[in-house]
This record gives sequence, structure tokens and C-alpha cells, in this order.
Amino acid sequence: MEYYKGYKKMKSDNIKKGIARTPHRGLLMATGVSKKNMNAPFIGIASSFSDLVPGHIGMRDLERQIEKGIHTGGGQAFVFGVPAICDGIAMGHSGMRYSLPSRDLIADCVETVAAAHQFDGIVLLSNCDKITPGMLIGALRLNIPAILVTAGPMLDGECRGHHKLTMVTGSFEAVGQYRKGEIPEEELLALEEESCPSAGACQGMYTANTMACLAEIMGMSLPYCSSASAVSAKKRRIAFESGMQIVELIKNDIKPSDIITRDSLRNAITADLALGGSTNTFLHLLAIANAGNIDITLKDFEQISEYIHQIVKINPSSTLTMADFHNAGGIPAVIKSLKKFLKDTKTVSGLTINDISESAWADTNVIPEYDKSTYTQPGLSILYGNLAKDGCVIKTSGVAPECYTFEGSAKTFDSEEAAMLALENDEIKEGDVMVIRYEGPKGSPGMREMLAPTSLLVGKGLGTKCALITDGRFSGATRGICAGHICPEAANGGTIALVENGDKIKIDIPNRRIDLLVDEKMLEKRRKNLKPFEPKVKSGYLYKYSQNVQDASHGAIV
Repeated sequence: MEYYKGYKKMKSDNIKKGIARTPHRGLLMATGVSKKNMNAPFIGIASSFSDLVPGHIGMRDLERQIEKGIHTGGGQAFVFGVPAICDGIAMGHSGMRYSLPSRDLIADCVETVAAAHQFDGIVLLSNCDKITPGMLIGALRLNIPAILVTAGPMLDGECRGHHKLTMVTGSFEAVGQYRKGEIPEEELLALEEESCPSAGACQGMYTANTMACLAEIMGMSLPYCSSASAVSAKKRRIAFESGMQIVELIKNDIKPSDIITRDSLRNAITADLALGGSTNTFLHLLAIANAGNIDITLKDFEQISEYIHQIVKINPSSTLTMADFHNAGGIPAVIKSLKKFLKDTKTVSGLTINDISESAWADTNVIPEYDKSTYTQPGLSILYGNLAKDGCVIKTSGVAPECYTFEGSAKTFDSEEAAMLALENDEIKEGDVMVIRYEGPKGSPGMREMLAPTSLLVGKGLGTKCALITDGRFSGATRGICAGHICPEAANGGTIALVENGDKIKIDIPNRRIDLLVDEKMLEKRRKNLKPFEPKVKSGYLYKYSQNVQDASHGAIV
């Protein structure tokens, strides 16, 4: 049997070529594959469609567009599903424990289905927080031609004179404003109805959109994919073109390992620091590097942060949303601004980073030339000190400059729920440092996000007057003096477990320090009295996760 349109031997030949594969072809024909297309490359569409996740509810249409593109290009498409969790809906309760662990579950699903059915290539249809890195990890494990389509951001909300509403400003922070008496209940209920007006990822540079941007920078998506609205015709065209392009990647045998390299990951880190995106990207980029056996560590983030400063602030660090970012030129404009710092790596589009830069247009009022940016700090920073010997992260772009150095008194909480209760009862005062511990990868387990307490702090007017530190995570929507991913975590006997109420804590962003101002002899005495950690969960998926997960400084990989 001749190979289809000049293709080299295909991986899918293992399930469709030869007399011994008669049963396999019979089963494939049952799915609707024609005899002619039995010779075409078999291409999976890993779809994370869900009625539960706003960022994913529009994916049925994008599946069709990708499928049309694949068939137009000469391939045979197969759609299969992977799980998706909405971090916003999972926020603030035990469900958030499953969010980060789902990243590895998604990677396992992508790898398992594609390998079992011997796909020649795969299109990854993603959008929200852990799905995108999970799919990229799965693609690197498979190392077959792959392209990522992120479904895009939702439209901005509008309500009663509130313009450019986002999920955070119109709901989480609005709760704090209501509790403070700044808005009536009627207005709060109106805001909740209008803050998420369409399908798509939440409107700011939160984790979903940050990861979409970084995937585009590292070359796994077509230009403008990360910022084109979920409900736009442009997004439908990008989906179709991605279907066409995966066929070309298969023809030319271009694999994820050719695209995701040390250079392209360092490009992504550079863009991350310049955009001031979600702190979750530290976890995800480290995990992606691990999947590809690429030498990237926190030292790469530190090194790049020494010479990169922020170029643009997007919500939650400003009122600009992803719609504004897209209209200003999106990631190609960022590439243009950062060109002198970026390596000229390959992308799935067939263009290189320099090619994209040369053809990019930018509204320099929003995305300025690098040397004309008014910012002096990187958007994200790694802090070290006796409180975080293995590091922690802070979203510098979300911290007011006058708060870059902050010293306050500790108020300790051994769970997010206890911290929320204190906030709701007005027990947190100016000058406090909330310490939320036993919420790390092992301790929580699952390393919950702390968007509810950080948003309530901001909503109550304490965003510049209090700090919050945790061995858990923050949402990309978090702003304020908030340091997360503290390592070692409390469950592993980290210093954060030794903090007592009233202890002084100093956060010093310019000098990249975070310290518990207690002498070493006292800390050693407390350490001897520290009780062994007792797991909160002792069965099921989370127990298995807690027994295998590494710390946040290594990407919380399993």
C-alpha cells in the first residue's frame, strides 16, 4: 500500500497497515473513517470542552473548526475529551485541592489516549489554568507533532457605570466592598450577573491567559491565539488554521521537542517577567521543562529578572484587560518590544520569533518599546530568606511601589478557612501579616489558591496595609503584598511552620528577601517542639498525589 501524499512512514501505520490489522481497520471504519482516509495521518483533537467551565463552553465550535482544518489539509481527525476544572468555581473550599493535581491527570490523559491509538499528531484545545500546562506536558511526553489552540479570553463586563468589569473586580473584590459597606447588596447582585458576560477565560492576565501568552511565546500556538477573544471570528479562523498547520507539522516531522527548548522556555520566562503574569507560571514552566528533560530551574528566573523589567500591566495590576492587550498588538507586539532579549526560536506557525517581530504592529501607548517603559522592576520576583530558604514568589506588578518593603506582625492560620473566618470577622488590622500554612503541595494537599482571602483584603481596603504569605498558591488575579509558594512548606517542617502570632516578618522586594525576624536559637527551640505533620487526606487521588508530589521550587511535579 502506498503512503498517502508522500508521507513518510506514519505512527498510525501500527494500527492500520497490513493483514494483521484487519480488526483494527474494521473498528476504525465503525467510527466513520473511509477507506481512502485510512491512509491519511491520524490526528487527535484533545478537547477540554465542558459545560462547567466558562472558558471551555464554546469549544464545540472550535472543535469543528479544527476538524475542518485537519480534513482540508489532508488528515483524519479524532476528537477525545480530557478533564477541566474551573479554578474560580473551585476557589475557597476543598474543591481547590484538586486543581493543581489535575494538571498531571490531564497530562496522563493526553499521553494515554494518543499513545494507545498511535496518533501521528495532536491538536490541544485548551484554555483555563491547569489544562494548558497539563496538555503541553502530555505533548512533550508523546513528542509527536502538536499544536496548541487556547480558546481565548471572555468579553469585558459592563454594569451600572462599572466599565471593564472582570470576574475579579465584579465578584471577588466586590464582596469585600459590600462587606465594607461601600456598595449595597442590590449592586453586588447586579455585578455578579454582568462580570462574566460570555464564554472565555477570565479577562485579566490571570493564570489561564498568562499560560496562553507564554505558550504562544514559546512557539506552540499560532500568532494572536492567546489574546483573540473566545467569541471572535478571528479565534475560529485560528482554530481552522491550526488544524491545517498540524498536517504540515506531521509532513515535516516537527515535534514539541523541536519547539519547546531551553531557549524558547527562557523566552517565555522573559515575557512572563515583562508581562507580570500569574505566579502559577513558575510551577508550570518548571514542570514543562521537566517533561522535556530541559535544564530550567528557579535560577533561570532569578538570572533573567536581574535585567528584565515590566513593559505593560494588565488587570489585576491595572484596568487594562486582555481585550486591550489584543487590540494593542498582543504577543507579537510583546515579541517586538523584547526582541533584543529573545532567542530566534522556531514556532509551530513556520515563522521564527524574529519573523513575527518584523511583521508585528504595536500600539506603543499600551505595549511600549522596551527602553521607553516606565517600569523598573520585573513583573514577578523570587524572594529568599530564613522564611523561604528554597524561595517563594511575589507578583511585583500587583504590589504598590510604596509597599515594596513591608514589615508587620504575624497572624497565623493553619488553613485557608481559618484565615477567611478572621477576615470576615474583621480580625485583620493594618500592619498584620497573614500567614496561611499547611496549604502546600503536600500539606493541603494540592496547594490551594488563595484568591478569596487576597481579594477580600483588597475589597476591605487593606491591600496596601497588610501582607499575606503562604506555602499555598495565588490566583493570577491576586494583587497586593502577597508572597506564595514558600519553600520548604509547613508540612515538610519549613520555617513557616514555626511562625507564632506577633512575630515580625519583613518583605523586601528590592533586595529579594523575606525574613522572619526571630533569632536562630528561638527558631531551633520551636523546631524541636514542632509536632509531626498529620496528613489531612488519607485516601483517594489526593492521598496518592500527596505521597508523590515534589515541592513548589521544583514545579510541584509528581
